[in-house]
This record gives sequence, C-alpha cells and structure tokens, in this order.
Amino acid sequence: MPETLDEAREQGFRTDIVSFVRRSGRLNPRQQRAWDEHAERLVVDVPRAEARTSVDPAYVLDVAATFGRRAPLVVEVGSGLGEAVVHAAEATPERDFLAVEVYTPGLAQTVLRATQRGLTNVRLLQANAAEVLTTTLPEGSVDELWVFFPDPWHKARHHKRRLVTPSLVELAARAIRPGGTWRLATDWAEYADQMLEVIGANPSFVNVHGVGAVAPRFEGRVRTSFEGKGHAAGRSITDLEFRRV
Repeated sequence: MPETLDEAREQGFRTDIVSFVRRSGRLNPRQQRAWDEHAERLVVDVPRAEARTSVDPAYVLDVAATFGRRAPLVVEVGSGLGEAVVHAAEATPERDFLAVEVYTPGLAQTVLRATQRGLTNVRLLQANAAEVLTTTLPEGSVDELWVFFPDPWHKARHHKRRLVTPSLVELAARAIRPGGTWRLATDWAEYADQMLEVIGANPSFVNVHGVGAVAPRFEGRVRTSFEGKGHAAGRSITDLEFRRV
C-alpha cells in the first residue's frame, strides 16, 4: 500500500474524498436477468482510471450517439433504485435521461424498471459523479441536473463527505448549459441550508424562487421509497431550484 499521497497518485490510488462508501451487494434473480440481458445496451461502457467507479479523464461522452438522437438531457446524480429517473423518462419521452450511480444493485434495479416499461430514453453510468461532471460530460451539455436525497452525512465530522460543496457547484456550472436547471431535494433541513448557502454563493447560479428561498415540490419528482422513509421519520422535505446563468 502507498505511504504518501504522491505515492498513491503514482500507483493509481484515488486520493480525493468521495461522498459514498464502498458497499457490495448481490443482485436478486430478476435484477441479474435484467442485467445480463440489457446492461450492454443501457449501461454506458466507459474507460476507467484508477478505480472501478472512476472515468478516464480523456473520455468524453458522445451524448447524441449514446441515445441515438439529439434531445434535452437530464442527468440524475445518485439515482439509487431508479424510481425517479424511470418515472420521469416514461412521463417525458421527448427528453433523454442519464442515471449516474455507483452501486451495482441500484443500477440493476434501474435497468429492470426501464426494460419493464420498454423505455429507450434512459442510459446508466456507473461512476463517481464528480468525475462525470468534470470531464465525462461535454461542457454545457446538461439541460437539467438532479440531486435528490444525497447522503446527508449528518454527523459533523462527516460533513466533508457531503456531495454538494463549493467544488461540486463549480463542476455543475461547467456541465449545465446557460439557462439550464439544477434541482435538489433533501430531508435534512441543515443540509438544505448548506445547499442554499454554497450554491447561492456561486455567481453561475440564480435561485429561481429568490435568494435563500426554497422551491415548491417539483411535480416531476415521484415520491420514492427513500423519501417515504424520511416522512416516516418525521422529517420534512425541502426542494431547491437554481438556474444556470
């Protein structure tokens, strides 16, 4: 194992803080069948860098070739089990949807949901979102970016692992086209406050509903099982909406 950061970089180890922890999980039989039959078509095969969820920084996604057409692109970061992205793709077939997720069971469940509905406007990418926003997506290629219920890392000592940070805001500004939209939702009030602060501080974004204001519930966001757990725990849901200037 490397003993210093320089050695780690030279040996190809990831040295940045990520917003997820590595978890393994078995696919159930339905997920496995869907994966075996449809992953080659729906899951984008990208060249890796130092980790299995990394993307070679030289690789740039050809969005039109990936979907076989040119259409508005919605990217969901942390798509989980695919409930939100599949529902939206079915409801708005004129748009294309890219689900970015690191956990294979979630990706497999998304593949299963999409194929059950016969959807052709969904693709999946197993990768660290920061890398996708940094180099994988062409600059200004995203019409809407969704970050729904990211891990709140609610203990103070873990806040450094949160996804929505000033550095991620810069990456989002690169990927979203001028006039595009960034939608977020969380069931942790303190995390919502942090999102408002860090995104509101970046001149590339304007809060659609006024400085420091929250948004009404986004009608295009289906209520997921994860959101249901937040409600069951007595937490309120906060939606945010920003426009890329």
